[in-house]
Amino acid sequence: MGQQLETRLLDPENGLPEETGSAFLAAAVLLRQDNDSIRISTLCHNPHRPIENLMVPNYNTSRCIMTHQPSEDGIIYICGCVDEQECNDKLIFENHTNGYSMLQSKEVIPVAAISLLPPLLVAVMITVIFYLCRTQKQRKRAKSWVGKQGQGPALPEPGRAAERDEKLSVLMDDGPAAMNATCANSLNHNTELLPIELDEMVGKGQFAEVWRAKLNHSSSGQYETVAVKIFPCEEYSSWKNESQIFTDASLKHDSVLQFLTAEDRGSGPRREYWLITAYHSRGNLKDYLSRHILSWMDLQKMAGSLVNGVAHLHSDYTACGRPKIPIAHRDIKSTNILVKNEQECVICDFGIAIRLDPSLTADDFANSGQVGTARYMAPEVLESRVNLEDLESFKQMDVYSMALVLWEMASRCEVVGEVKNYELPFGSKVQEQPCVDTMRDIVLHGRGRPEIPSSWLVHQGMRFLCDTITECWDHDPEARLTAHCVAERFNLMAQMDCDDILNNNTDNEVGKTASAGGEQRDDDGSRSAP
Repeated sequence: MGQQLETRLLDPENGLPEETGSAFLAAAVLLRQDNDSIRISTLCHNPHRPIENLMVPNYNTSRCIMTHQPSEDGIIYICGCVDEQECNDKLIFENHTNGYSMLQSKEVIPVAAISLLPPLLVAVMITVIFYLCRTQKQRKRAKSWVGKQGQGPALPEPGRAAERDEKLSVLMDDGPAAMNATCANSLNHNTELLPIELDEMVGKGQFAEVWRAKLNHSSSGQYETVAVKIFPCEEYSSWKNESQIFTDASLKHDSVLQFLTAEDRGSGPRREYWLITAYHSRGNLKDYLSRHILSWMDLQKMAGSLVNGVAHLHSDYTACGRPKIPIAHRDIKSTNILVKNEQECVICDFGIAIRLDPSLTADDFANSGQVGTARYMAPEVLESRVNLEDLESFKQMDVYSMALVLWEMASRCEVVGEVKNYELPFGSKVQEQPCVDTMRDIVLHGRGRPEIPSSWLVHQGMRFLCDTITECWDHDPEARLTAHCVAERFNLMAQMDCDDILNNNTDNEVGKTASAGGEQRDDDGSRSAP
């Protein structure tokens, strides 16, 4: 164990420096060792008076030679000197052989300062432990809301109720008060769990279950509907990854699922990890397409919102121009896209998403190759030949998957002619859940892609969309369009439709004018029948 050194200048009776005056003074040093602590006191002292009941021996000298003094309270050394100024600056100990060993008192000061570090660290640790204990106590008290789901939620502290009610007013699904990107993650509860009642399981994936739930207003008794994604304890890593992605403020976008908070609930084997988000009653895109046929305008807006969402994930900047770390989703598919309202989609499920941080190396992405859903895997993923040195490779994989989803949406648009029943990409060639080997044979070796019938190309806008889809699922990753480029094309398509509408309206106005003129001529001559 180390020793603690303390340096002091004091009066032997009242602990203050002695007053210098006409009394004869000597420089003195008292060293006391007790267990692992060493205390050194340097002082100006009247040698005719005791220091802690000890007289200073041999003080008529110019050197401060430490003399051992018998004591029951530990080891004590004492010395005194008078002939030189600050003669007690160097402490001399007997060697018990020949000569002396010397210790400079000025060297004691840095040692003493270093010795103060352990108690400071202990104080910091005690403060942290106290804070964590207090936080945990508050969390345990709030957990009663979960245990009393059938008995109604417990009321939180009155001081927090009004603040929470104000924030919860933004959570209505698809209504006028729908939550927007600016208020997402506004409920940041570090010490208090939200008062949530699970209602019904609405989905189940590989890592988690998704529940519709009630988020209760503490004071009014009203509630808002939210979605709760529940991970079992063994899927902690997936929950942690998705929560870290969601809590990045730069992720917020109208086409990305709005996030409320992440919570750790329960303990032991019953421990669960929750992600609480906005709830969208229309469900995922796959189920929506199986029940609905889209107009061209619906297709444009829904597909455009998806493309804008992917472009935002891949972008180096937010919509406000602030720098951000790009994100690769790595599992874009129609079941990971929710229908927010009749004409907008949002991207969800970031369980295997990664941040494309330029500071990371290929070794950091070593296990980031063949992941996702086999049906939507790009050729280079199926072949396990992803270029981990180039971060753009991860974006190119997303663009391929996005192209398949765009094809799904296009297949259910009324402008293609006869709209067939909804079908997943490659649905006529593979089973419901094809394996990687099956998809490798079709996509990689056979260069297969979902069919685009010639009837789809009759409509000018659909032909433009199909060309875009084809360029997005190109076999060569480098030849694919970027998500940003696809978003620009959708803007161009919208402009084309606006021009068509404007031209049609102009033609209609001209026709009406000509018709009105003809009717006037009839009135001037023989009036025609209505």
